[in-house]
Amino acid sequence: MKMEKRAFQNGFYRLAIRDVAAARIRLMALFEVTTRQGLRDRVNGKVNHTDEQINAVEEIFHSYGITNIWGKV
Repeated sequence: MKMEKRAFQNGFYRLAIRDVAAARIRLMALFEVTTRQGLRDRVNGKVNHTDEQINAVEEIFHSYGITNIWGKV
């Protein structure tokens, strides 16, 4: 896995305010985390993602019209 495919701050911070809660729920379900800190660790790239998770993250953000997902802000 490439390093730039770890953090997805670029995508998360581009979400419209109205979409943040729904996207957070979808991402937390994807990563099977129950806390915001658990999600934050993944958004900030502190946890490696599987190829399947990378594809799912991209699908989630594409559903909100966001294509520039990977990397830190």
